[in-house]
Amino acid sequence: MFEDSDFGFRPSLATRNRQLATSSMIAKEFQTDVLLIGAGPIGLEMAVALRRAGIDYLHLEAKQIGHTISWWAPATRFFSSNERIAIAGVPLRTVDQLKASREQYLQYLLDVVELFDLKVRTYEPIHSLTRQGDGFRAISMARGLEQTITARRVSLATGGTARPRMLDGPGEDLPHVSHYLQEPYHYFGRNLLIVGGRNSAVEAGLRCHNAGANVSLSYRRADFDQRSIKYWLLPEFNGLVAAGRIGCHTPTCVTRITPDHVTLHHQGDGKSIDVPADFVLAMIGYEADMTLARQAGISLAAAGDTPTFNPETMETDVPGLYIAGTAVGGTQARYQVFIENCHVHVERIIAALRGAAPPTTVVRAEVTQMPET
Repeated sequence: MFEDSDFGFRPSLATRNRQLATSSMIAKEFQTDVLLIGAGPIGLEMAVALRRAGIDYLHLEAKQIGHTISWWAPATRFFSSNERIAIAGVPLRTVDQLKASREQYLQYLLDVVELFDLKVRTYEPIHSLTRQGDGFRAISMARGLEQTITARRVSLATGGTARPRMLDGPGEDLPHVSHYLQEPYHYFGRNLLIVGGRNSAVEAGLRCHNAGANVSLSYRRADFDQRSIKYWLLPEFNGLVAAGRIGCHTPTCVTRITPDHVTLHHQGDGKSIDVPADFVLAMIGYEADMTLARQAGISLAAAGDTPTFNPETMETDVPGLYIAGTAVGGTQARYQVFIENCHVHVERIIAALRGAAPPTTVVRAEVTQMPET
C-alpha cells in the first residue's frame, strides 16, 4: 500500500490518525479561580452556585456523576424525603410520590447537570494536590494523560464513602466475597452470609431473603441498634429471625472465609461456628478517602480522618482550601452528616469566596436520614 505523500497525495487516514494521537499526547495545563473536586449531589450544587455567582471554576470527578450512589443496590430508596435531597432549587418529584430510589436520584442528578449545562470533567481523577505559592497545583489523569491545573482556591466535595471497610481476615479476597450488594436475584437458591448489623446489612438480608436466598447474618454485637436501621425494616427482619427463616448469629466475628463456609467466633461462649456460604456480603461500612486533603496539608483528626475547618466558612486550616458535603465528617463512626444537612455548606463557601458575611442559615439538628452502612 502506498503511504502518505509518495506521489504528492495528502496524508493517508492512518497517518492523520497517528498525527492526531501524537498531538493529543501532549500534556495540557489549565488555570482557574476555583478547582472543584467531586460530582456527587453537593459537588453539583456547588457547581451551580459557582456558575450563578459568575466565579470561574473547573470541575473534576474521578469517576461518573453520583458514582457513590451508583453502587447502591438496585431500587434502594432514600430514607430522606425528596425535598431534603433536592439540590440547586430544582424540585425532585417521583411519579408515585414516594421517596426517591437510587435510579430516580441518579437520573435527577444528570437532569440537573443538563439543566444548568454544567461542564464536569468525569473520569479524570486527581492524584496530586499541593500548595503552590498563594494557590494550588493539581495533577489529574485523563485517559492516561497527565493534566496540570493551577487554581487560586480549591473546594473539596469528595464524599465520605469512597471505599468499603475491610474485615482484614483470611479469605476476604476470594471471588465469592463482596462489599456491595448486587441484584438480589443473584443469590437465589444459594447460601448467603451477610456480615454486619446496621441498615445496609439488614436491608440486604431482607431483600435477598425475599428473592429466594438462604440468608444468614453475623453481627459482632448482641443486639441491633434501632437508631441505625430504617424503622420499617427491623420488625420484619426480627420476625423472620424468630421464625427461623433467616439465620442470625450474634455476637460473632468472622475468623476465616473458605470457598464453601465461614467460620465465626462466638464472643459469648468462645465457640467456633461454621456457616455454609456460597456468597459472602461484608456490609460493615465505608471509609472516606482523604488522600487529597492530606496531600494539601489539611489537619486530620486521628479518629476517622475528620478535617479541620471553620464551620462558618467551610475553609480548612489550609487557606483557600474549602471542604463541603459528607467529606467534612471524614469516616463517620455514626452517621450525622448527610446530603440533607450539607446544603448550607455551599452557601457558606460561596459567601467566603465573594468576601461576604457567612449566611445565617440554621441547619436542623436532628438526624432524619439513616446511614447506608
